[in-house]
Amino acid sequence: MIDDQASSLRKMKQSRLIKVIAVTGGKGGVGKTNITLNTAIAMAKQGKRVMVLDADLGLANVDVMLGLRVEKNLSHVLSGECTLDDVLVTGPHGIKIAPATSGTQSMAELSTTQHAGLIRAFSELRTPIDVLLVDTAAGISDMVLSFAKASQDIMVVVCDEPTSLTDAYALIKLLNREHGVFRFKVVANMVRDVREGQELFSKLSKVTGRFLDVALELVATIPFDENIRRAVRKQTAIVDAYPGSPAAVAISQLANRAASWPIPAQPGGHLEFFIEQLIAEKAVGNQR
Repeated sequence: MIDDQASSLRKMKQSRLIKVIAVTGGKGGVGKTNITLNTAIAMAKQGKRVMVLDADLGLANVDVMLGLRVEKNLSHVLSGECTLDDVLVTGPHGIKIAPATSGTQSMAELSTTQHAGLIRAFSELRTPIDVLLVDTAAGISDMVLSFAKASQDIMVVVCDEPTSLTDAYALIKLLNREHGVFRFKVVANMVRDVREGQELFSKLSKVTGRFLDVALELVATIPFDENIRRAVRKQTAIVDAYPGSPAAVAISQLANRAASWPIPAQPGGHLEFFIEQLIAEKAVGNQR
């Protein structure tokens, strides 16, 4: 079945290269979803066609943060009620959001057959996109690891808390030792200034450099900004509500930088590879 699905994916109408970025962090509460959404909107302002995949399949909140009305979600796609295009909702500046469900444990524990359903859904996607941002769940579950490994770039969000650094290290360690991932991009979030962000990155780099064979790159330092909380209360993005605020400026710079990250010429990085890799990982895991 996996081979058949992979074959159908190669026949996708959407054959161009797509930039796939996973935003993760290990620990919850580090601002991962906020960074994902604001980066998506900032990239859309650059003229990119952006999709956000809410990959926290059992505790979705992307649509809630933007105050969007969602009638159908990925569970309806898996049940065969509709296509992936049917569940996409349009957010600010035309970004597309693939919403998951909230409070549904079954969505967080998909079977191999259900994953195959997701493959078919993505193979039939008609909506054209240039960038796919994947907002992973917190923790280091198999789903988080699979989404991260299948992406071209992995942005690990950390903040200045011991548990944040510990969990980020655990995530990087698992991806490195168990899945052969060697490069990670780091976002220091909610820091007082650039210097604190660099010191936070240095702490993480020191530990990974001692025990792991990985390359870390600090791609953004996002300052603590009360305007983020104000924007969340308004159910809007800080890059729209307060575009001149320190955090909005930093996220816009991150979006500019991310847009320039190269897309590998090899099969990795295609949307079909992303989903194919995801299902392949799950299938192997279920056979163990």
